[in-house]
Amino acid sequence: MSASQQPLTVKCPNCSCPVPWLPEHIFRPFCSERCKLQDLGEWAMEEKRIAGEPVLDQDEQETFWQ
Repeated sequence: MSASQQPLTVKCPNCSCPVPWLPEHIFRPFCSERCKLQDLGEWAMEEKRIAGEPVLDQDEQETFWQ
């Protein structure tokens, strides 16, 4: 297989394992379901977040969630 025919390979965002970008790799960009679920759990527990300004200030957040 020539270099132009080799599939793109990306690193798993969780464990950095190489992952070929092919249709049969159903968990891509993750290497496995375990890595996918671990990443999802980190987002759910707010261990990961996208940087930016909060939509509501602290007082509005307290009022919103009551």
